[in-house]
Amino acid sequence: MEGKVTEFIKRNFKHFNAAALVDAAEAYKQLIDSSGKMFLVIAGAMSTAELGISLAEMIRKDKVHAISCTGANLEEDIFNLVANKHYKRVPYYRQLTPEQEKELADTGLNRVTDTCIPEEEAMRRLESALLAIWQKHEKEGKPALPHEYMYELLRSGVLEKYYEIDPKNSWLVAASEKNLPLFVPGWEDSTMGNMFVSQTMKGGLKDLSTMKSGLHYMDELIRWYTKESAKQKIGFFQIGGGIAGDFPICVVPLINQDLRKNVPFWSYFCQISDSTTSYGSYSGALPNEKITWGKLGIDTPKFIIESDAAIVAPLIFAYVLGW
Repeated sequence: MEGKVTEFIKRNFKHFNAAALVDAAEAYKQLIDSSGKMFLVIAGAMSTAELGISLAEMIRKDKVHAISCTGANLEEDIFNLVANKHYKRVPYYRQLTPEQEKELADTGLNRVTDTCIPEEEAMRRLESALLAIWQKHEKEGKPALPHEYMYELLRSGVLEKYYEIDPKNSWLVAASEKNLPLFVPGWEDSTMGNMFVSQTMKGGLKDLSTMKSGLHYMDELIRWYTKESAKQKIGFFQIGGGIAGDFPICVVPLINQDLRKNVPFWSYFCQISDSTTSYGSYSGALPNEKITWGKLGIDTPKFIIESDAAIVAPLIFAYVLGW
């Protein structure tokens, strides 16, 4: 039985990007219903946009089976979890003067479009909790991947006293409960990545070797895709552009062309983006370009939705969930 949101979408979304949304959502649903799996990419500031409200349920209901995300999205879901009531929304952000921006900075507020993340309640609170785990792993000689530290932190329960939203709306909490495969390329450009390096320079940690890198993530992804694609079709659903999507989608040509093993192409591709197609723009490139790189096949269902992901992604998730 379809829910009210799905009924509304089917009745009203008939043309242009709205129609593309329906087509992409229906193909997503068909892939899952035929026992396929979906690989999700999260770029942009979707955790700060509180995508977890719908994404966490997608994870719990087995509609998402692995995620590649930026380091910012990894940490910002926890920022929101422990400091949501300290966030400041600035709906008039387009009118801010440089002096007003400086005032926000001086009060410890880091702006992401219309939302300011509090330095002390979010970033420093997370750094303090993670440092203890990093130091423990360093002492034991057990390096780990960025998301593995986050999973360990959430499972330890040390942050629960700070929770300011219902944890059911945290996608990372849902992922940690499922032990969902996560891939976080370029983690070092995140706030926690910066803080990790700073700790090695000021003595909180001895060196960088306690943190595994993106090369380790690629190794893990090769193993995951080889195993999973042998059993079922795997789709690729991308929110935004940049490294979060560029990194994982190339695993197929890597395996086929560099390792000279045979794995199938991604069996579905959808990207939500407002990036325009221009000279050399990969984030705005049409899906057919990926055929030339050995990432998608001629018959792979391909969708581009040129719109705001903060609007589109929750609607597609609602459609897949039958809300």
